[in-house]
Amino acid sequence: MGSKGKDAGHKILAIIVILAMLALMGIPAPVIFFFAVVVYFIWRAVDRSEQHETRRIFDFYLNANEILREDERRWFGFEIREVIEQGETVLHTMKDAPPLVYFTLGALYHRAEEHVEAAEHLAYVVESDAADERHLNAPSPELRRYVNVLRRLEHEPGDGPQTLAAIRSLERARRTRAAQMLAEARARLNGTQPAALPHAEPRPLTSTSKPLHEATARLPFTAHQPPAPAPPSTPPPIAEVLRDVYEEEQKTA
Repeated sequence: MGSKGKDAGHKILAIIVILAMLALMGIPAPVIFFFAVVVYFIWRAVDRSEQHETRRIFDFYLNANEILREDERRWFGFEIREVIEQGETVLHTMKDAPPLVYFTLGALYHRAEEHVEAAEHLAYVVESDAADERHLNAPSPELRRYVNVLRRLEHEPGDGPQTLAAIRSLERARRTRAAQMLAEARARLNGTQPAALPHAEPRPLTSTSKPLHEATARLPFTAHQPPAPAPPSTPPPIAEVLRDVYEEEQKTA
């Protein structure tokens, strides 16, 4: 018998004990019967309400996983907002909501580009020790019912194969992408953009790029000397000069 059957058995046993005590006190049988009927309907109403609250968590996982899956579907903003409201309702009704709920909400806020809320929920998952399931040692009745249903799904996958697949997908994303999502959300809040290609800048001097005076110091010594002046031209012979003068005078005569 599962834990759910054990709890139901304990409740029925408690009701029988109460009815027996009423009979021993001499209360008429019709009153006892009426009391038993009222208690039964109250118990059924409370049990259905508890089941509804637990089922709401798993419905949230299913809907969120549909949006967060890496596929080609494009989701409208109001669809994402409706699933976010489901998760927020879970947080407000449970004082110790499962850490997976916080991650799923943070991932949805990240998808909706609401970076303040995304950073808040993802930081709790990534950086807080309270988000470690091993530290949840005093569960509320809501958390205990959630864990009972979760274990039943794990032991009997046929009872909810889609729900179990959604939980495993979200847990895998939590393990591999939570820190990255948190860093991206904080970067957006700080106004930083993805790193652009750097502009071309002069390369710093390295061992392969020496200053000019160091490079020229390694050249041969003659490279530092100014070029030698050209030798002076030899004057023409005197006979050629006299002949040129004579021919010039003959032209002007």
